[in-house]
Amino acid sequence: MKVAITGATGFVGSRLVEKLNKQEDRILILTRNPERAKLIFPAAVFSNLEIVKYNPKQAGDWQNRIAGCDGVVNLAGEPIAERWSEEHKQEIKASRQLATQNIVAAIEKAESKPTVLVNASAIGYYGTSETESFDENSPAGNDFLAEVCQTWESEAQKVTTAGVRLVIVRIGIVLGNGGALAKMLAPFKMYAGGPLGNGKQWFSWIHREDLVNLIIEGLKRSDMAGTFNATAPNPVRMNQFCQVLGEVLNRPSWLPVPGFALELLLGEGAKVVLEGQQVLPKKTQSIGFEYQYSTLKSALQEILA
Repeated sequence: MKVAITGATGFVGSRLVEKLNKQEDRILILTRNPERAKLIFPAAVFSNLEIVKYNPKQAGDWQNRIAGCDGVVNLAGEPIAERWSEEHKQEIKASRQLATQNIVAAIEKAESKPTVLVNASAIGYYGTSETESFDENSPAGNDFLAEVCQTWESEAQKVTTAGVRLVIVRIGIVLGNGGALAKMLAPFKMYAGGPLGNGKQWFSWIHREDLVNLIIEGLKRSDMAGTFNATAPNPVRMNQFCQVLGEVLNRPSWLPVPGFALELLLGEGAKVVLEGQQVLPKKTQSIGFEYQYSTLKSALQEILA
């Protein structure tokens, strides 16, 4: 296949590029920073890769490069787990809405169209709850992140009018060597780890390898269409996550991080870790997707080995 990817230099995108490269697929990276992309993906190793500069928020010549691609993976979006000023909230929403809008426009005008768009979304779509569980058929929530995800997905849905297959992956907290887990490891290594907030909030996670494999299946399986929860089948509560992390690291996990401390650091953005949701991948499992890491302990053991 020839696959165009946005967000390719990020935590998930970079691993996706590595795996597609090993499979000898051709890769077109759309990036705001070509020089950084060249450092991450040296030509000597990634010989099947093209790097094209683009502005995700603006139409441009880059859109012409979509023609001739077999598939597109859209992972672009500003980071969420930061302090949310009103300006940053607008950027979180606009970065996803406009990037997806421009990708869809590029696909629509391509003479030789891609057959599939795999578009990221997030489990923030469902809102938060300590008591409910959510699957792909659950309704949207009504908070800021739910609104962002609904806008994001509605832009992606427009590609189906051009006869292009659409796969939306609602991504949970991605665990791997880096990302969110790296930020949580420091206090544990100093023997000061513990639950964030009250510890009762749900932690719906997925190993990065499983997420990348799900995206690749979305690209290559013509029977996959619609929305899929990119979460492991065994979500845990935050206190259980920290207990398992402590066991794997052979460190105590008794010292909680109070919610107000995170709120001081992240403001409204602390919602991402202080409130959660139990998200089950029913549709993902129904298509026979096989998880390499279905339990938290197996995932953390692989990452921290």
